[in-house]
Amino acid sequence: MLKFFKDWTLPIAMLIGCIAYSWLIELYFITPYLIFVMLLLTFCKVSPRELKPRLWHLWIFLLQFIGAFAIYFLLADYNKILAQGVMICVLCPTATAAAVITLKLGGSAATVTTYTLLANIGTAIAVPIFFPLIEPHTSLGFFDAFLVIFGKIFPLLICPFFLALFLRRFMPKVQQTLLSWHELAFYLWAISLAIVTAKTLDSILNYKGDGVTEILIAIAALVVCCIQFFLGKQIGGIYQDRISGGQSFGQKNTILAIWMAHTYLNPLSAIGPGSYVLWQNIVNSWQLWKKRKHNENK
Repeated sequence: MLKFFKDWTLPIAMLIGCIAYSWLIELYFITPYLIFVMLLLTFCKVSPRELKPRLWHLWIFLLQFIGAFAIYFLLADYNKILAQGVMICVLCPTATAAAVITLKLGGSAATVTTYTLLANIGTAIAVPIFFPLIEPHTSLGFFDAFLVIFGKIFPLLICPFFLALFLRRFMPKVQQTLLSWHELAFYLWAISLAIVTAKTLDSILNYKGDGVTEILIAIAALVVCCIQFFLGKQIGGIYQDRISGGQSFGQKNTILAIWMAHTYLNPLSAIGPGSYVLWQNIVNSWQLWKKRKHNENK
């Protein structure tokens, strides 16, 4: 039974989020703290010597940010909420648990963690610049909105990295203790997944509309998910790092994306990363199952 729960942690977390959504949405306020802790545990594993950018990082980085904005402008005239939902699925940085999944699949956790850091820095800079332009706040000018978003996003994404470096240099015993808990990041992600699934379900149930927009966003998220895993694997494969490339581009920090959508965009756009949670975890569960079958047949 324990093995079953370990193998299917992510689908079980989403199911719990749906069943207990009315209770779990009350815990939504802890989401930023969970993101911070997940990143801290992830970055504690990384030695600065291991942070070696690869050429495929550059190509995926460009695809992530240029692609996100291009998709928004292509779809905005047709349906702005759809455009926001799809855009944030591409813009969102790599999931903190991606290194754990990559390691389980036989890829390089170091290269994924390096890209996770690069993607988080890029997101921390791009979001405060871009979001005020696509979802203006009537009470704030562009520069004021930039400062508000930057003040919340940048510390959330970047401070865990600098804190991990500080602990490594000045408090190595604490860093080693956190290092021994690094797999906790995966289970914190599962808890966060249950909470944000509940929040997304609540948004869907309380949205007064015909349902067409929600369906379009969910379908678009599926298409984007498949394309990102495929392109990541193809680009990574050119540099003999296929698994890491696929996970870096395909596995997204949807908890962060849903939080950003609810906080700074139209809340309904959170259906994009909310449904992406389902699609990417189906892909991850299938990959892990395939890997287990391959190991059993050796």
